[in-house]
Amino acid sequence: MRSYRDLFRTPEFTPLFLSSAALTAAQTTGGLALATLVYRATDSPLLAAVSMFGPSLAQVLGATLLLSGADRLPPRRALTAISLTFAAGTALLAIPALPIWSVFLVILTQGLVASLGGGVRWGLLNQILTKDGYLLGRSVFTMMSGLMQITGYGLGGALLAYLSPHTTLLLSAALYVVSAAATRWGLTARPPRATGRPSVSTTWRTNGTLWRSRPRRLTYLGLWIPNGLIVGCESLYVPYTPASAGTLFACAALGMLLGDLAAGRFVPPVLRPRLITPLLVLLAAPYAAFALHPPLWLAAVLVTTASAGFSASLLQQERLMRLTPDDLSGHALGLHSAGMLTLQGASATLAGTLAQLTSPASAMALLSLTSLTVTAWLARAGTAGAPGGVLLDEERAEAP
Repeated sequence: MRSYRDLFRTPEFTPLFLSSAALTAAQTTGGLALATLVYRATDSPLLAAVSMFGPSLAQVLGATLLLSGADRLPPRRALTAISLTFAAGTALLAIPALPIWSVFLVILTQGLVASLGGGVRWGLLNQILTKDGYLLGRSVFTMMSGLMQITGYGLGGALLAYLSPHTTLLLSAALYVVSAAATRWGLTARPPRATGRPSVSTTWRTNGTLWRSRPRRLTYLGLWIPNGLIVGCESLYVPYTPASAGTLFACAALGMLLGDLAAGRFVPPVLRPRLITPLLVLLAAPYAAFALHPPLWLAAVLVTTASAGFSASLLQQERLMRLTPDDLSGHALGLHSAGMLTLQGASATLAGTLAQLTSPASAMALLSLTSLTVTAWLARAGTAGAPGGVLLDEERAEAP
């Protein structure tokens, strides 16, 4: 599979793509509306932030309880049910005068459900595409996610300017229903990828199996930590430059799109393992310059350049799939997604704390240096694609 045209000619790829696009638009639009609603009700920036990051932070709990279902549930039925659950929860959040404790209970439930959804979705994508097509397909989904986040936040902001947060939440719920419809009538019924019933004990046992392998364990750390720390830098755009934060967010999305396009479409397979470390360095290094308080035009250039380094995640996911048996692919990708989102939420909290104690610019520089330190350690451990590294030998020994 060599081109985007080949992807969209593949049966079931397009409906899964459209379903994911509607889901992402619903999440961003609804998240912005909910944060606005909570802030107006409580006048608390902390509660408003938690209302947006809460589902991400809750995914670590879902990864320890529900993730075995990623490979043990029929994917079409599971994805449809997940979208409808989000639609119902979002409609519930739109009820006027809903108590704040109820709001956070719904958010926790949505986070738990989302931890299962990532594993089901990406495991199915791994089935739909050939092994050599997964990276290209995943890059398209990543680019779509960035574009839909920009669209969703823009749409959410425009809607909130004319409509109430409650009405905007109802429109978000409608987008979840669209996602469910695309899944239900666009995908074929497939059996589960693995046998047995999903359970907490199976989740723990499979997590242990995935984690015990040193190559997989180090790959997970490489997927979670450097990426998460730089998302912490992004969470400080607003306090760094309140009037121009939107410009930096747009530049970050542009850089990520260009990086994913290059990695997914133009980098030959033989070079991919060796580019992971340089891309992780590219992801972090530009943020060290924020300690010098660069002007907006230079900050925009730095952010665009750095965000191209997020494409390292695509190459690391390809490595993870090479190290994982097919019947565990959904669970493995779900664990990656849940861990990544959890680390991103935790890093945003850490970034805010550091900025409170120092300054947004200093916090960005500190997170950048920490990310570079972790990347250097991973490279020495052989997990970040160092030429001739230990991990490459272990991959050959452990690949299924």
